[in-house]
Order: sequence, then structure tokens, then C-alpha cells
Amino acid sequence: SNMTTRNKKTRKLRGHVSHGKGRIGKHRKHPGGRGNAGGQHHHRINYDKYHPGYFGKVGMRYFHKTNNKFFCPSVNVDKLWSLVSEKTREQYKDSKDKAPVIDVVRAGYYKVLGKGHLPKQPVIVKARFFSRS
Repeated sequence: SNMTTRNKKTRKLRGHVSHGKGRIGKHRKHPGGRGNAGGQHHHRINYDKYHPGYFGKVGMRYFHKTNNKFFCPSVNVDKLWSLVSEKTREQYKDSKDKAPVIDVVRAGYYKVLGKGHLPKQPVIVKARFFSRS
């Protein structure tokens, strides 16, 4: 990654007083402040235009939130058959009076969501929660 000296921009700039950094503004350390400084002040236009909603809060705070209460792994309908073996599906495929039971809690899921389609064969699904669809 070392560039040869003769190809560097410095060689071209020899003899030009300000070295391409201008006379008026001058090449100084951090003229606009460091990092994200001035987002509500001198950099406001940029923040309002390209990052709307960057400042402020939204919603309510939940003090001492423990995540156990919200533990609810979900599985989609189209993945249901992958929880039991393919052999099980074949076994019940033609029987009219029996249907296989898929217990999603045993597979570590609590909620069944409605994405996708099931093959046209009856099945009983056990879960703690189901979405509406």
C-alpha cells in the first residue's frame, strides 16, 4: 500500500503556496467540531434533511424490564412439517380417520404464525398461542 513518492500529490503541489488547502478557511484541525458535533446547531440543516427523527425520544420507558415475560419464540405455518419427520407425514397421508399431532412447544416454539401454506392433509397443531390469520 506504499505509494511511490514521485506519484504522490505532494510532488504536483510543490511551488503552490497553500498546498491545495486554501488561504481563507485554512487547513485547521476540526473546524466543524469533532464527530457528530453541532447536530442541533451549526449542522442542523444536514441532520434535518438526511436524518429526520435523529433527536428526541419516542414511546414509553419500561423500568426494570425482564425479558422472561416476553419470551415467545414463533414459527410459521409453512415450517410446521419440518418439526416432525418426513416419515410421519407419509404415514398419515392416506388415512381418513387419523391425523398427526404436531406439538410446537416440544420443538421450542410457543406461537404459530400464519405465513405460507400447508400441504392438503389434516393435522392437529398444539401451541400456546396462534396469530389470527
